[in-house]
Amino acid sequence: MIDAAGLRVMRAIADEGSFTLAALSLGYSQPAISQMVRRLEQRTGTVLVERVGRNVRLTEAGQVLARHAVGVLAALDAAEEEVAAIAGLRAGRVRLMAFPSSSATLVPRALALVKERFPDIKVTFTEAEPPESLAALRAGECDLAVAFAYEGTDLGRGEEDLDMFVIHKLLDDEVRLALPRNHPMARSSVADLSLLGDESWIAGCPRCRGHLLQMCRKSGFTPNVAFETEDYVAVLGLVAEGLGVALIPDLILRSANHPDVVTLPISPDSRREVHVVTTADLQRVPAVKATLDALCEAATATPRVFASG
Repeated sequence: MIDAAGLRVMRAIADEGSFTLAALSLGYSQPAISQMVRRLEQRTGTVLVERVGRNVRLTEAGQVLARHAVGVLAALDAAEEEVAAIAGLRAGRVRLMAFPSSSATLVPRALALVKERFPDIKVTFTEAEPPESLAALRAGECDLAVAFAYEGTDLGRGEEDLDMFVIHKLLDDEVRLALPRNHPMARSSVADLSLLGDESWIAGCPRCRGHLLQMCRKSGFTPNVAFETEDYVAVLGLVAEGLGVALIPDLILRSANHPDVVTLPISPDSRREVHVVTTADLQRVPAVKATLDALCEAATATPRVFASG
């Protein structure tokens, strides 16, 4: 097998014309150069260098190696420089996927931290709900996935085997009830879900709909789901018009609100856990680790939402 060190030696001999000068140019001893040439000749099965008096010259086979060494060594040098830049956070690409309600609050703050500290890191961002983002991470299509799970359920919910993932908890996201400002319960300090069995409900994403069904059944009724939309601005608009009530997590209420909608803590209370997910190998990539750390810092700095009334 021809290695990079052997190619460097052949190039140096071609340029310098002797083992001694080639050794000086590479910082090797003359015996080391001779030994490397002999080893390369054994590997290729042919003579690469012939002696001419005190000097040496390359055979035809040696000239072929020296000629190809230029392009090969240039490519290796470029690769080493690029890898060094990535390892030193002077470059790097991170593919981030996150669920929509985090993309309005948590993710922008994290991306701003990365840009401020490591301006040469490029982070691409795609919105995706947890089943899609975890599947993309497993398939190698993203490096970090911001996902959530409601209490009593695991992050994969049976859709993904989590053994290959490294999971970091970011925050607890409290779930609140959104109802019209003129609703009889709007002045309450806490919304008792068991009193809302006759209401029309507005459901969100599939996981959020499952959580709604679970919470209502725990409170003794099956909800009448009149509308479904994953757009929480639309949810607030429907609630404001008196078309139903909805369960909305805090992350959404940090960036979206409506003057005609009141939000209250619920009884029984509920929250979802927000995590950032990657793999052990990806976590060792400097740019990925820097972005993960920024997400953790952004989560710590995320303010609480208080009931509106």
